[in-house]
Amino acid sequence: MTVLEKLTSQEAIELENKYGAHNYHPLPVVLSRGEGVYVWDAEGKKYYDFLSAYSAVNQGHCHPKIVDAMVRQAKTLTLTSRAFHNDMLGKYEKYATQLFGFDKLLPMNTGAEAVETALKLARKWAYEVKGIDENKAEIIVCENNFHGRTTTIISFSNDPVARKNFGPYTKGFLKIEYNNIRALQKALEGSKNIAAFLVEPIQGEAGVFVPSEGYLAAAKELCVKHNVLFIADEVQTGIARTGRLLATCGNCSCVDKNCSGTPEVKADILILGKALSGGAYPVSAVLANNSIMNVIKPGNHGSTFGGNPIAAAVAIAALEVVATEKLAINAAELGIIFRNELTEFSKENNLVKSVRGKGLLNAILINDSEDSATAWDICIKLRDNGLLAKPTHGNIIRFAPPLVMTKEQLMDCISIIKKTIAEF
Repeated sequence: MTVLEKLTSQEAIELENKYGAHNYHPLPVVLSRGEGVYVWDAEGKKYYDFLSAYSAVNQGHCHPKIVDAMVRQAKTLTLTSRAFHNDMLGKYEKYATQLFGFDKLLPMNTGAEAVETALKLARKWAYEVKGIDENKAEIIVCENNFHGRTTTIISFSNDPVARKNFGPYTKGFLKIEYNNIRALQKALEGSKNIAAFLVEPIQGEAGVFVPSEGYLAAAKELCVKHNVLFIADEVQTGIARTGRLLATCGNCSCVDKNCSGTPEVKADILILGKALSGGAYPVSAVLANNSIMNVIKPGNHGSTFGGNPIAAAVAIAALEVVATEKLAINAAELGIIFRNELTEFSKENNLVKSVRGKGLLNAILINDSEDSATAWDICIKLRDNGLLAKPTHGNIIRFAPPLVMTKEQLMDCISIIKKTIAEF
């Protein structure tokens, strides 16, 4: 078998089942090509992509500017490790820090790596700047969080599937209810050893749970009062997904001055990934100002591939696409249409219990129990009707198309969703 040999969908699935670890439960569709908002399966059937690789493909599949940047750099220099400088990393760091309004960037590859980096950075700052006794630092996290699946991260997860039989777990985390400002205040007042508060501006994996208006701003205010770092995990919500450059959208010098939404907070540590590369290459980053980032010294942290020339070139191109194509504005406008249309539909169809989201990160809650197969069955039927989506938490279907989608395409997709659900 060669890499150029054409496989049927069934053959591809059988190969994965036989030779691959069963750590995912994918929808039964085998994709072989993508362009913009569309993907095609091995047999050539065309679908709307309404997951965007969990918001990694905000700029659309195989965006020519991003692909060209990757190919050009791949033909010039791919990897040096950080043992030497390369001529792309500094350009990327300057572009990204000026765009998001921070002094420094620490480059990594995946979202989970970036979260781990932020946790290490917060702890080191707590010991060397705040003055917490060594090995006593605590980090506040939220229930139903999703920050990855490394050993440390699952230590503060309450997802039994992610946690069970992977202990012993890492200590040093306090878990509070999400969207509960009093719970955060109580935790901050209850310990002098709090280093940071780690939070998703919108809990994506939990079913696109949007916090109350003002929650993030109030949380940041409490963190400032108690000299605690506010860490925003924007791996999924960042890069225009929610109708703003960032879901937190603090005082960043966004090149798209018209990106919508009222600024709320400026994170002390910002975590980015996924769409930072437009889905073309694994790129993640942690951004902070000098007062925090300067605690990291040579040998404290690193990655052979983190900050490699291809990643730097791809990330610059991906961020430029977001700005020049005004994807934040598009996400904001189309998101309003999507929620309005499906909210009206829910009034006449009791299978849709509620609709929620922000920008083009949305979800519908199916009026059935979490352990039912209804949401999965709906997604199978959506696939048959030419649209790909995936359930989360049993009875919730997440809808997150590429941000390059047009209004006409969105209305076509809304029609497919309504028609499919009506059949149930």
